[in-house]
Amino acid sequence: MTSGVRVAAKGKAEVPGKHTVAKVILVSTLVLALVTALSVVFLVRHLEGNLDVEDLTPALGNDRPERSGPEGALNILVMGSDSREGEGNGIDTEDPDNGARSDMTLLLHLSADRERAYGISIPRDSLVTRPDCGEDDEIPGGDSEIWNVAFAVGGPACTIRQVEATTGVFIDNYVLVDFNGFKDMVDAVGGVPVCVPVDIEDPKHGISVAAGEREIRGDEALDYVRVRSTVGNQSDLGRIKRQQTFMAAMIKKVMSAETLTRPDRLVRFLNAATKSVKLDFESIRDLAGLGLQLQDIGLDKVQFVTVPWEYTPEYRVLWRPEAKQLWRKVIADEPLSSRQTDTAVDAAEAPGPGTPSPTPTDTETLTPDETAAEANGLCT
Repeated sequence: MTSGVRVAAKGKAEVPGKHTVAKVILVSTLVLALVTALSVVFLVRHLEGNLDVEDLTPALGNDRPERSGPEGALNILVMGSDSREGEGNGIDTEDPDNGARSDMTLLLHLSADRERAYGISIPRDSLVTRPDCGEDDEIPGGDSEIWNVAFAVGGPACTIRQVEATTGVFIDNYVLVDFNGFKDMVDAVGGVPVCVPVDIEDPKHGISVAAGEREIRGDEALDYVRVRSTVGNQSDLGRIKRQQTFMAAMIKKVMSAETLTRPDRLVRFLNAATKSVKLDFESIRDLAGLGLQLQDIGLDKVQFVTVPWEYTPEYRVLWRPEAKQLWRKVIADEPLSSRQTDTAVDAAEAPGPGTPSPTPTDTETLTPDETAAEANGLCT
């Protein structure tokens, strides 16, 4: 007669199926690990396929600045294209045949020890001497040219040459972001928190952003960082502050538990980011390594500043003599001084969960019709 309990060789009772259960658990774990590994491989290959990689070295000339400072410091030029060409980029009433200009130029510096990072915004209305550019210098330069003309006539390569010629800073890498990609990245993380001090209305460009504290996404997010015609004195400086605050808040959102603990949201963000940029990083591994380095720096060590500037009578922008000190800091891989970061936007203090609304301050030159809140893009 067979009982429900089998006696082992040493007389101990064994429950039927004990080893079977253990084997099932082991096999299931191995299968899960294999599926996870395959999913990661698939995701990496998918993201690699999204990348639009272009090496601009042939068009950067032979008169570039020398790399200086400690080995490992990185200078990455981030540009935002206002091209209306391509599906989904006709976001306002501008003529797509007008060509593309760069609505944003940001020099991101990562220290060699990866203990700090700062971004330096360059106003698009800056008057500079633009160098010849192109692979054979076929695009002539000019004096007292507006900054973003370089992008219009020669794209990212001409902008890089202009940065290097006017600052003496060697650019290691570049990233070019388009309209659609920006919107998709914002949407992928569920929106970015902002504090809009006043209603923004720009009927000519179809822009309407209501005042208040909330998360914005899609076209509204793009409108918020691009509008200039009806805010303050309609210059680029107020827009730069809004862009800096928005970027800081977006970095904070991406690095938060709201994104990092949500694989679906993180994958959507990575997919949107890799589809939206043109760059010279060769692989996802390079980008992932950079992202990890930024994470190690910490939000409290990520700051955004603007080149010291002053207005001309025509509301164009001239760099103050202090700008040379700023570029020397970058070249030597030195931290910015307290004076240089007096009006900086700090990623740790950007809008987001647990962060009080910042109080706007501004020591730059403002016109009578431009309030500090409008200039900084912050709530009072």
